[in-house]
This record gives sequence, C-alpha cells and structure tokens, in this order.
Amino acid sequence: MFTRASALVLACLFLSSVLTFGQTRGGGGGRGPGSATTAPAHTNTPTPGSSNSNIPGSVPITTANDEGKIEFRTETILIQVPIVITDKSGNHLHGLTKEDFHIFENGKEQKLSTFEEIVATKTKLPVVDRKPGEFSNLTLSEQQPRTVTVIALDTVNTPYLDQTTGRRELVKYLSSSLDSGQVLALMIITSHGLQIVQGLTGDSAQLMQVLKNASGELSAMHGVDIDAQADAATGNIPDVPSVSAGSDPTAAIDAFVERGDAIYSQFQQQNAIETTMNAFLGIAWSLSGIPGRKSLIWATGGFPFTISNPAAVPGGYLSALYERTMQALTAAQISVYPVDVRGLINTAPTGDASQSRVRTGPALAQQISNRSWLQQSSIDTLNEFADMTGGKAFYNTNDLASSFKRAADDASSYYLVGYYLDKSNNHAGWRQLKVKVDKKDTEIRARKGFFVTNATIHLERTRTSDLSYALTSPIEGTGVPLTLTWLGTSGDGAKKKAEFQIQLPPNSVSLEGSEGQNHLNFDFAAAVFDDHGKKGQPPFTIGKTITTAVPDTQMAVLRNNGIGMKNAIELAPGQYTVRVVIRDNVTGKIGSVTAPLTVN
Repeated sequence: MFTRASALVLACLFLSSVLTFGQTRGGGGGRGPGSATTAPAHTNTPTPGSSNSNIPGSVPITTANDEGKIEFRTETILIQVPIVITDKSGNHLHGLTKEDFHIFENGKEQKLSTFEEIVATKTKLPVVDRKPGEFSNLTLSEQQPRTVTVIALDTVNTPYLDQTTGRRELVKYLSSSLDSGQVLALMIITSHGLQIVQGLTGDSAQLMQVLKNASGELSAMHGVDIDAQADAATGNIPDVPSVSAGSDPTAAIDAFVERGDAIYSQFQQQNAIETTMNAFLGIAWSLSGIPGRKSLIWATGGFPFTISNPAAVPGGYLSALYERTMQALTAAQISVYPVDVRGLINTAPTGDASQSRVRTGPALAQQISNRSWLQQSSIDTLNEFADMTGGKAFYNTNDLASSFKRAADDASSYYLVGYYLDKSNNHAGWRQLKVKVDKKDTEIRARKGFFVTNATIHLERTRTSDLSYALTSPIEGTGVPLTLTWLGTSGDGAKKKAEFQIQLPPNSVSLEGSEGQNHLNFDFAAAVFDDHGKKGQPPFTIGKTITTAVPDTQMAVLRNNGIGMKNAIELAPGQYTVRVVIRDNVTGKIGSVTAPLTVN
C-alpha cells in the first residue's frame, strides 16, 4: 500500500500541508500500462443518441450549438492557428508578414496578436540521457520545432484485407520517399485501444522493420454486410411485418434478420466511435509536449460516424469525449490526414457476392441509394474531419504512397498566427475559422475552426475520465514533463517500502490567480500494476489534487527549481509496473510516465 503520510516539496521547500493518499482497487480492469487500454469510466449521464444521418426522415443530428451559453473563467484565451501556405505546385512559401494574413471567426475579422514563421529543423533526433533508476516522459532534449509525423494504422474502422494494403503502401513510401530529417512514430488503433509499435524515431529502416512485422485484426464491422451498415448509418432500420394467415413468411424473416443486423451495426458503431476518439486523445497527449505543428497520417477505412457539419457530435457521453478530443488535437497542433486505404470503391450491389440477399424492385433501388449515400458520406466526413484539424483527406486512389508523402511534407514549414478569443460571444458551439492571405495563386491549409463548449472550456468536467484513461493507457502523455526516480527500498517485514521522487521542471504546470494570489492546481495520480498487469489483478491507485497558494516571495524559487514530490509504496516482494499521471487542471494537459519496480 502507499504510505499514509506523504510530503510535497515545492521548489525544494516543504509546504505546510500534508498529502494523504487513499487506496482503491479498480480503475483499469486489471490491465497494465503495457497492455491494451480499457475505456475510461464516464461521469457524464448518457442522453438519447441521435441518428448520424442528415437525410430526410431521420432523427436530426445533435450539435454542440445546442449546449446553450458558456461561462468563461479566465481573463484571456489565446487562439493559435498553424497555417501552411504553398503555391500551386505544393512548394512552401516563405517570407510572408503579419500584414499578409487575415483571420475571420464566424465571419468577423480578428486582430492578430502573435505571428511567427516556423521552419522545422532537420537535424538528427537528439536522445535524452537518463540516469539509472530514472524514468521520464521527455522525448526530446531540445525544444526546436521539427518535422514530426505519426502514422496510425486503424484496424477498428478498416476491413482486414485493406489493412494489409495500407501496410504495404506505407513500406513503399518509407523505402523511397522519406526525408532523412523527419521524425516518425507508428501506432495501431485496435479494438482494445491504442498501441505503440514504434515511438518517435529518425531511423526509417527501423520503422519499416516493425511495420513489416505489425499484424492486423478484424474490424469492428467485420461480419456486418454493407447493407446493414448503410441501414444503420441512414437510420433506415427496417420494421418486421406481421405474418397473417396465408401470407408468405419469407419477407418477415428477411426483415427480422435485416433489422437485427442494422441494430448490431449501430451498437458496433458506438464502440468504434469511443475507441477511435480515445485513440486520438492518446495521440494528442503523447505529442502535446513536443513543439510545433505535427502531421497525423490516419490510414483508415472511414470515420465511425457521419459529420454533416463541424458542430455535429455523436450524442450522449460520446459528445463530451469527442469535443475533448478535438480540443486536445488543437492544443497539440496536430493536423489529421485521413488516407482511405480502401482505394477505389465500387458501391454497386450487382455482382457483390457478400450481400446477404438479392433485392429487386423498390428494395433494390433503396439498396443502391443507401450504398451510394454511405460511400459519399464516408468521403464527406473524412474531408470534414481533415478540414477541422487543418489536414487533408486522400481517397479514391490506389496510389497511397504518394498520399502519405504529401501528408508528411506539410509539417516542414508553416506560419503560427494567434488572436485573443472574444468572450462577449458566450454561445456554445463550433467557431468557424477562415484564413485569407494577400498572395495570389496560393493554397492555404489551416484548421476550419474549433469548439467552445463545456467540455473544452470547463476542463474539470472531463477530469475523472482523463485520469482514468491516462492511468491505463500505454501512451506517455508529454503535456506536463516529469521525471520519476526510485530512491531505494527499506524494511524487514512482509512488505517493504519503495521510496520515489517526482520532479516537475520549472513552468511545467500552470499558475492561476484567485483572491489576489497565485495558486497551483494540478492532480497527482499513480497506479501500481502487479504481475505485469495480469488480467484479474486490479491495480492499486492513489490520487490527490494539489491546490496550493504560492506566495510572491516563493515565485522566483518555483520558476528556477520547479516542483518535487516524495512518496513511498509498501509492497510485497515481486515485479511491478508503476504509472504516474500529472494533470494540469488549468490547461487540461496530461503528463505521465511508466516505470518498472522490483521489490526484493
């Protein structure tokens, strides 16, 4: 167990308050940091979900604009917009000035407060030196923006055979088109959560090797035919006709089967939305401490729900998760480049051996219409999601390698423009952004907007789910840099005390002003997984919210030395994995580190 008395050391000075940690079981389903993640416990009360369709006759989509008004709690909110400017040939344009840019929010031009042209460095990836017994989430030893590209293979929303095609095309791209100065990482979105195959590396040969060894899995919609997926997506769930004397029961049986498939497809779709959003949230956290704009190449077979407009949300507790994820992607300056690895698609049912039954007459017409709508909706949604994050979607092409290259090239050079949010507009919803440049014959790539909702402004609403996911995720959050150091073990009883220290460098967590004083406001949480996170063995967890006033006389010490925390764990001899999470409650940024522990 964790010791009951623990002291927080602030800037090498003891605070007067004593931290008392409680011990609980659960919170991770027994899965350790090295295994697949589990869905976080949601504190939001589910509300009736809406159809993901905007076609006539279906239930209207729930939108973020329906949330009412927002109460702002901070004096200023800086909106930063990374902008890629190229000529018609795709060459990046340099030397533009602040006066060349115009940003409009909901049609109103904003006064630009910050402006910077950023060219990513192509120097060799530096390695962080670590001492024995020291574990850190610091991935880079310097803070220069560099060209960072993360490749995410999506097995949840991609048919199995198309996953193989995607991996083959990625190997082709890496072997022939990779810039030596690029930094890449490879992750897989699985039904069990996000998995890291290769962390950030500048070694393309190493990345190709692990990619060749990566395996796929059956998608969420495996075994559900395309017509059931179309019925579920359009909301056209068939009714089962009553069987009367003398009537043919075949139609009723077919409708019963079709209805069951459509309902099952809707259920799988909800799971796919949650898994996909958690994966994007984990990726955003993992890159949030790395400076600069990043490209996320999403090798997928489609988005799990239809976005008819940027304000659309999935409905229920998934809406808060979706909005939080979009906010995290924005904060980490991640632009998503969906690549439809299905290539060229033929939606015609004629000659489709996979369809469950042959339709004729009006049923065939409806089938053709639904399939066509589903494919076009998938393309429109990929485009919309890419535009929302400042990326670009690639589809209806079998030349996937070229698509991967174009996505990776965008992060090499861009402009970072900022303005302060007008808080007189307190209506919740999607804020549309439009960027204009006083330069002819240019192509502009910037995010289409951002959410201003309860989930993005009042970050305490997602605190529980953030911590739950962070404690069980295999992804190290880098938004709050931290280092864990084992200080040794002591004791002669059945359990021994393992002491450790957590060090937060200067300016790693935010200060908020209240009542005329600066305050720290962050969460510390930790989980101990025994037997390597074996299923059925839930972890020990502790947690504490630190809301400590910092006198003006201590501010200089805090800025120079950072924050240190010491604690100890009492455990029986064995092998353990300890995961520590710090959540900055002012910004919502997450820092986490995983460290093995041997107690003899």
